Amino acid sequence: MTNLQIQLTWEDPTTGERREPTLNVPIAFGREFARLPAEVNGQRVARMLLNSNEISRYHALIAWENNQFVVIDQGSVNGVLVNGQRQPRSVLNNGDTLQIGPYIMMVTLASNATQAIPPPTSYPSLIQFNPHTNIPDPSLPPARPVTPLGSNFPPPAFQVEQQIVIQALHATGLPVDEYDYLAVGGGLGSFIWSDLLRISGVRAEKIAALGLEPDPYARYKRLCLNSQIPLYERLRSNSDSCPDNIWGWPSYAWREAWHDLTKGKPNTALQYLWQVFGEPTFAETYTPRATNVFDSIDREAKRIGWSQIYRYGRVRAIRKTDDGRYCVAYSRGQGNHAFVVCRYLHLATGYPAIQFLPDLQAYREKYQDFKSVVNAYEAHDHVYEQLERQGGTVLIRGRGIVASRIVQRIYEARRKNNNITVLHLMRSPKPQGNTFQKATRLVKNHYEFQPFNWPKSCWSGELRVMLEQATPDERKRLLTEWGGTTTADRQDWQQITETGLKEGWYQITFGEVLTVERDAQNRTISQIQEKGFGQMKLVADFIVDATGLDAKVQANPLLDDLVKHYNLPLNYMGRLAVANNFEIPEMRNGKGQMYVAGAITLGGPYAAVDSFLGLQYSALVAVDGLATARAPGVHRLNPFSSFGQWLKWVSNQSPS
Repeated sequence: MTNLQIQLTWEDPTTGERREPTLNVPIAFGREFARLPAEVNGQRVARMLLNSNEISRYHALIAWENNQFVVIDQGSVNGVLVNGQRQPRSVLNNGDTLQIGPYIMMVTLASNATQAIPPPTSYPSLIQFNPHTNIPDPSLPPARPVTPLGSNFPPPAFQVEQQIVIQALHATGLPVDEYDYLAVGGGLGSFIWSDLLRISGVRAEKIAALGLEPDPYARYKRLCLNSQIPLYERLRSNSDSCPDNIWGWPSYAWREAWHDLTKGKPNTALQYLWQVFGEPTFAETYTPRATNVFDSIDREAKRIGWSQIYRYGRVRAIRKTDDGRYCVAYSRGQGNHAFVVCRYLHLATGYPAIQFLPDLQAYREKYQDFKSVVNAYEAHDHVYEQLERQGGTVLIRGRGIVASRIVQRIYEARRKNNNITVLHLMRSPKPQGNTFQKATRLVKNHYEFQPFNWPKSCWSGELRVMLEQATPDERKRLLTEWGGTTTADRQDWQQITETGLKEGWYQITFGEVLTVERDAQNRTISQIQEKGFGQMKLVADFIVDATGLDAKVQANPLLDDLVKHYNLPLNYMGRLAVANNFEIPEMRNGKGQMYVAGAITLGGPYAAVDSFLGLQYSALVAVDGLATARAPGVHRLNPFSSFGQWLKWVSNQSPS
């Protein structure tokens, strides 16, 4: 029998790394290699390990039955979704979306007997393309073509043309939807922009948002849980930085105080209000609970009609059109792909990837060990479960907010098993905090403290204005002086560190890693160059990389393609260069405008771009730009209309 193959394409949900393996069927998926079958019906099985607690030990199987590829759920807890629908057994077609736990894979069918013909280098239009041969054929009628993923979708014109001809787009026979406003990303940035459009008068049917998960906070929530911030814990966010409420009133502190007051808890209610009044000099900075944030977003999503705005789709390419708009090519499963055409486009893709230290990535690739070396943002509860059972040593890399939360989680594990040691490896000592003008940040035990990820006046005060007016070189200097890795100034975290140092189970080491290897007992050995001394080895059962997230354009295939196709400028941090209203001027297309938000703009006119308030600010100035351009349905908010919309928010009425 001819070896039948499937290509699976996905972006790792934790690292953001793109994977495109081509595998012979049958293919078994699961969390534990030993539980996956080696053979099925005499056929050798390709075994795929998926590293997530949402994956069952033996989750699913792709097999060849009755001349069809079939995916079969193996009694998993979370099931198998094909094109968004849970299916115990389903036939797979070209372009289908297969979801197993957090892994969302696009399916391409192939066999050894079928060789893909490379796409041509240039075509005058979309309709002059034979979908079966990849050869231009002007005589073809404008019928719906077969569009296997990866060969001719997006069509070849997307590779060569600066502007896509709208008429030719329709001639492909693929669905083409048109909206005034389109948000690409589908996360918090898209949600906040859509929310502000709705408040400014735009009807829900005029807006679309493309993304992979219907809850706009889904990925953010997953990263929080993975980095050991459970729903009852508090986020590093300001009290009045509310993704569900552009007015910021009532703030999270007022809401939580009112809730506790109505539950007969006046002391805690007053404590929250005192925190806001006295922070940070007399009290610790107030931050909201994760569950309160997510619940409030759910409420606002229902109010603005997010379920009508959101559409499932993996965006493949963005291009200008010949009529002053933008075309977005996206895949939505079921072997069909589609286009959306819009006049105003908002790009908020979030962090493209999790930042993984090169030496740790090299270790994982060499030993195929995804259990001992983990990233703090990927699912790694097994680390703490094993520590609680057996004890052990953990090496932590990085010293920011995530590292502090990991130390807290290990401290909690020590209550069940005190035979746990923490080695905290830092690149260099931190005797003094960053200084700007007369201000110097507090440092204790080489941790630099700051309530949020930037000085508070970066959000709406003097530093925001200073950065907005600065030249690119001045922005680089300012962001360097204001920035750096910091953690929250929390007394409980400082006490944990002090206790650990005093009792000896927490140790801080400085140096640069040379190599990471594995010994005969399957422990990790980090060879480091210690500052001022020489080389030494750190032996640990687990290594947790808590160095953060990566937002460089090259880490995102969609952004990388857009930048290269239109030769867009990048700022000194490798992010998208934007105007002060977060528009990409080079992408202006007649009346069409493209705006960007989030971490992919850091290094531009605003520092705290990846915060709740930063996303709200970028949306606010972007919608102001739309109002100036007389975009349809957008009415600039004034004191009267804003107050009216706030009353609708309070009473949970639709904006329009």
